[in-house]
Amino acid sequence: MAGSNILIESGGGESFSAYLATPEGGAGAGALVLQEIFGVNAVMRAICDGYAAKGYLALCPDLFWRQEPDIQITDQSEAEWAHAFALYRGFDEARGVEDAITALSALRAQPGCSGKVGATGYCLGGKLAYLMATRSSVDCSVGYYGIGIEATLNEAGDIPKPLMLHLAEKDQFVPPESQGQIMDNLGANPLVTIHSYPDRDHAFARVGGEHYDAADAGLANSRTAAFFEEHLT
Repeated sequence: MAGSNILIESGGGESFSAYLATPEGGAGAGALVLQEIFGVNAVMRAICDGYAAKGYLALCPDLFWRQEPDIQITDQSEAEWAHAFALYRGFDEARGVEDAITALSALRAQPGCSGKVGATGYCLGGKLAYLMATRSSVDCSVGYYGIGIEATLNEAGDIPKPLMLHLAEKDQFVPPESQGQIMDNLGANPLVTIHSYPDRDHAFARVGGEHYDAADAGLANSRTAAFFEEHLT
């Protein structure tokens, strides 16, 4: 298993970086990992490495490259949080989804990739995983505590492939009203699976984060692993 940065052509002569982790055997399905608001940092790279250890080719594209290429910050200081939120506020969501779709194509084109790819994202990436389900040809998607999904529920009828969402009931960034809208609009869709975690706050699966909970993170990750196994092999 090895991880390294690659460049992805975005069109118009521009390119952006992405972290690619490959399994020991060099072949498998793909896992497109969509970043939080901290860039492609150590947490995101570790997630990719974890997928590679399970036999996936895992790719995490830099979705902040249009603002600040290759930014890597943490959640460990107020200054870094302020920086992260500034990047989030300046993020062009539509172009971000386009970049994620470009990364999806790049992952499918990697030597050894089976062609099947699942997307998974966290926080900002959690919403992008939902939008990949509505706007791309990804084979399945998983979103962890995505912020702002309720604002694009008009796309709920455009989901052609399986989608799983992990919601934290005490999420300070996704209030109960928003979670209710998500449940009301997606809960009856047979392609959508929603798991709710009653005592958890935002980013409960971020290792080392303030709200990290090992038990529920493990539960959510095991559900994601089974979902990927079902739809990508």
